[in-house]
Amino acid sequence: MTVIVRDFRPDDADGVVRVRRAALPFMVTTPDGIAFELASANPAKRFRILVAEEDGEVIGTAQVGIAYDSAEPGQSFVNPYVRPERRGRGAGSLILRKAEDYLAAAGATAVYSWVLDEPPFRAFAERRGYRPSRPAHFLRLDLANGTLPPQAELPAGTELRTAADFADDPRPLFEADAETTMDEPSDVGAEFTDYADWLNHTWNNPSLDRELTTVVVVDGEVAAFSAAETDGLTRYSSAMTGTRRAFRGRGLAKLAKNASLHRARAAGYTEAFTGNDADNGPMLAVNKWFGYEISATEVRHVKQLGEGSS
Repeated sequence: MTVIVRDFRPDDADGVVRVRRAALPFMVTTPDGIAFELASANPAKRFRILVAEEDGEVIGTAQVGIAYDSAEPGQSFVNPYVRPERRGRGAGSLILRKAEDYLAAAGATAVYSWVLDEPPFRAFAERRGYRPSRPAHFLRLDLANGTLPPQAELPAGTELRTAADFADDPRPLFEADAETTMDEPSDVGAEFTDYADWLNHTWNNPSLDRELTTVVVVDGEVAAFSAAETDGLTRYSSAMTGTRRAFRGRGLAKLAKNASLHRARAAGYTEAFTGNDADNGPMLAVNKWFGYEISATEVRHVKQLGEGSS
């Protein structure tokens, strides 16, 4: 059979979800989320979803684009996935080659890719000119059978709200998200300055569960939050948990995340996932306190375009 690589079509959504879930089962992925990911992308991102097809079946896929919100120009990304039972047929190599050619033509000088920290995956990346950078962990919590910490009494002047409470004016959540994201460890820093863009790709994301997303408000000001994404069935993911600089050191992120997890379990979600940069000690400690366990590790790899082989 011949493997071909082409652009995503709307009727590929279910196939792309199957590939992502099989290759990386630690993330919340839905057909609606796939379609939204493509439709909501900022034009400056030059975003594409590629699919590898064999005999009419989607066996691989990749997210490809420019890191348009980075202060350093020329940064880009490609995250390829291939169904485990279909590896070794050339799909990964074909996807990567097409993605790199596209990114180079779009002006990218460096491309970043997450690679599972296992010998076959690292060898695949390194043979194609990618060099390891920083690691990150996927963590899982058994919501159905695990024991969550009890919810603490709220400090004076502190209240818990949900993202749904900010439906009329979500700008305070944008400001909190922008500030905390800028402080996260990363190879490619992001600068959130475009409120309309944030509304488009974050606030309007169909995977964002506004009722489970918890916001800590101190004396009327947003201080911390824990953003929740769900598949509407059994899987819950902490998309981002953070505290604004002026409120750090008070345990507010832990307060937000604990409240969200309790509500998620009450709503019937049985698995909780999250991800942490390996250097993010404070958040790793918080997740260990909740009972999360590391399920897998990825290592971000980088290639200077024009170097190595593909």
